[in-house]
Formats: sequence, structure tokens, C-alpha cells
Amino acid sequence: MNKFFLYARKSTDEPDRQILSIESQIDELKEFAEREQLEIVETFVESQTAKEPGRPIFNNMLSLIEKGKASGILAWHPDRLARNSIDGGKIIYLCDLGKIKELKFPTFWFDATPQGKFMLNIAFGQSKYYVDNLSENVKRGLRQKVRRGEQSGQALTGYLNDKLNKKIIPDPEKFRLVRKMFEVYATGNYSLKATRNLLAQKGLLSKNGKVLTISNTQMILKNPFYYGMFLFNKELYQGKHEPAISKKLFDKCAEVSARNAHPMKRGIIKHVFRGIFLCGECGCGITSEVQKGHTYYRCTKKKGVCAQKYIREEFLAEQVNDTIKKVSLPSEWKEFMLAELEKEQASSFHSDELFVQNLKNQIKSVEETLDRLLDAHLDSTITSEEYIAKKQKLLNQKIDFLEKLKDFERKGNRWLELSKQFILDSNQAVIIASEENLEAKRDFLKKIGSNPRLASRSLLLDFKNPWRILAETPVASLCDAPNFGENGDSIFWLGYRDSNPD
Repeated sequence: MNKFFLYARKSTDEPDRQILSIESQIDELKEFAEREQLEIVETFVESQTAKEPGRPIFNNMLSLIEKGKASGILAWHPDRLARNSIDGGKIIYLCDLGKIKELKFPTFWFDATPQGKFMLNIAFGQSKYYVDNLSENVKRGLRQKVRRGEQSGQALTGYLNDKLNKKIIPDPEKFRLVRKMFEVYATGNYSLKATRNLLAQKGLLSKNGKVLTISNTQMILKNPFYYGMFLFNKELYQGKHEPAISKKLFDKCAEVSARNAHPMKRGIIKHVFRGIFLCGECGCGITSEVQKGHTYYRCTKKKGVCAQKYIREEFLAEQVNDTIKKVSLPSEWKEFMLAELEKEQASSFHSDELFVQNLKNQIKSVEETLDRLLDAHLDSTITSEEYIAKKQKLLNQKIDFLEKLKDFERKGNRWLELSKQFILDSNQAVIIASEENLEAKRDFLKKIGSNPRLASRSLLLDFKNPWRILAETPVASLCDAPNFGENGDSIFWLGYRDSNPD
């Protein structure tokens, strides 16, 4: 009497509802063995797909058969044993060698004859065909979803799966928190851990209610899904889901991440102007130290010999005040300039229409280029690698144009609002310079200029537009009526008003 191994398998990724559970398979097979008077010497249970070779329990069972521990296998159906050509070939080969004398299935007949092996081979082939066909059907369905702009799978943090409409929708509780995460990290003032902790306090947790890991936080900040795109097979596609952020904010986070990839070792910043300036001679950073109750700023001299000397914080603060005063706008001109802006807003309607139409033309041009690029790829004129790289670049351009159009349509004459804010800020400059708040002075200095340097104990700064116009224009000439011109234009809003109102 032949000894049998009972083998039961159920794969967690098989959608076939007709396959019995492992417990049901074992019960059915034991009843079958009792009816057929088969001796089961050992039971093997495995929860793993059979569409690829390498199942450890299955291989162990075949190894024991080769050693003569049993000469038969009892399973529910041949597809429980193999759904790939290698494992199916092993079983048939062991039948040829006589190591396997019997295979018993409640739903399939087999005997160790040429005809029986032929039928078994067909059964294994049908099982493989089922797996291959199922895989192709799944891939085809995924490709169709991609064409519709839909990402498959579990919704990311900040979104939910709408099972009824089969869409990904914003999570009413976490959507705004994810946006806040990007905004916080983009400031550059928070590390990944600090960003994670801050948002965790506000309620941004994982689906199991735990604090997000650092790696998950980083994955969120690097995922293009959040600005309206998604990756499929390493290729970028435009999605139909609602973006959580703009691409501009996404790019800003990428810049901060790149800057933080190799952070400089820094001690605790104790002084207001520390880490702001560079040495005007050697380009090294300016550090600070306390000597005899006074704070001094000096070059770190990390690049070698540097002749620059220290400067006391009081003297540096005076120079910061003088720099801020250069961009101060007299109070008597604030109301006049705001009135001029109101007139300008009324006359800018036509140019705004041209700007919107220009953006729409650029979007259409990118879409036409994408179509031609796809045709070239289908005609094998360019390689897949070239197609993917160029497509990603064009899609990002399209997103940029769409965001500019959306932003302009939402905000209208944004340059006028910026100009108004500029007038109000410049009117506050003299107040900030006269107060004792060093933090406010530092922040205002960052707003009006870039590349701040110290050379020969003097503060040097490159003024940003439109602050540069105020800094280079004497207050006396600024206050002269002719500077407003016959058409009412003012010199100060040249820094905002140009061919691109955004």
C-alpha cells in the first residue's frame, strides 16, 4: 500500500472564489482518503502562490518523496500543486522515475500511464494559462485606469478610497493636514522629524492611529501624487484626483530636502544674526561668541587666513537699521501711491486677458507636443527611455502652466496686491528700524535683500526687486511729483508689473 503526503495550499493573492480554504481542503481530503483507504503519513500546508517556483514547503515535500518517505501525493486539484512549468515538470519527472507512483485528487483522475501523464500535463498547462491570462487581464485593467488618470491601489495618506465610485477622494480630516505638512517643511525651519511631530500633534497619524515614521514622512514629501501626478511603471502620468498642493510648493520641499541631505554641523543658535551673513573676503560663514558681556560676530576662517576682524552686535544692529531705512517709504506718500494703484487696476483688464490666452496657448502647445512624442514612441523613432524622460519634462511644464492659470484666475491682479503689500511694508521699515526687536530687524533684512555679507566691519547686501528701486532712489527725488509721470506710473511698482502679471 502506497504512503501519501497530503498537500493543501491557498494563496492570499488568488481571487478565485471556488478554491476552498486550507481547512476545508484538509477536511475534504481526509474524508476522501478514508473512503479510498489511503494512508496519509504527513500533511503539508502552505499559504503561498504557485505561479512562481520556490515554495519551500512544496520543495521539502518533493525532497522527502525522492528519499522514499512516501510515493503518493493527495491534493484537491492539480493547480494546488503547480501553476508554473518548473514545478509541474518536477512532478511529471518524478512520475517518470517512479518516485511518485500515485497522485490522488477528488476532482481529477490520474494514473501513472502515458495517457495519465499527458492529461496531468494538460491540467498543469491549463493552470499556468489561467494565471498568465489573469495577470494580463489585471495589467490591462490597470493600464486602462492609468489612461483615465486614476491611480490603483490603496489611497495615500490624506486621501480615501471611494469604493462606491471607485475613485480616490480627499480625506476630510487629513487632507488639509497633509497640505500643512508640505507648507511647514518648505519653510526650511523644520527637520523631517520636527515636521512629523508638529503634524502629529495636529492629528496627522497613520491609518492604525500611530505617529508616522520618518521614512513615511519623507515618502509623502517626495510623492508627485500630491501635486496631481502619479507614477506607473516608473512613468509619470497626470491624475484626475484633487491635488493637495501646488507643484511650486512640491519643488520648494525638494529644494529643502536636497539642502538638508548633507546638513552642516551646527551648535545651538544663541544670537540673532548668527548664520545670516557670509564673510565678504573669503566667503566663510559668520559665527558669534560672547566676550566680556558683549556679543561679537566674526569670520569662521575655515578656508584659511582671513584678514577680516570682529564686529560688535550693537554696531552691526546700527548698520542693519541704516540698511532698512534705505527702503523706507515716507508716510505722506503711502495713500497717494495706493490711490495710483487703484487707477492702474482699472486699466489693466485687457493685458490680463492677453496673459490668460497666452497661458492657454502654451498649454495647448505642450499637449500637441505630447501627442507627437507618443506617435514617435509608437513608431519606434525614439527609445522608451527617451520617451519617458521627455514625457515627464513636458508633463511638468504643463502642470506649471495649469497652476499659473489657476492661480491667476483665482487671484486676478495679484501684482497689484503685491504692490499694495510692498507699500505697506516699506512704510513700516522706519518703525522696525527704530524699535529694539532684533528678530524683526533680522527677518525684515531677509525680506528686502539677499547675499548679506560683512567686509571691513561693514554690512553689504544685494537688494531684491522692488526694494532695490527704493534703496537706490533718494527719498527727496522719490517724493518729487514728476517721478509719477504723465501717465501716473510710479517707479516703485516696476519691480512687480511686467509682461507676466504673476
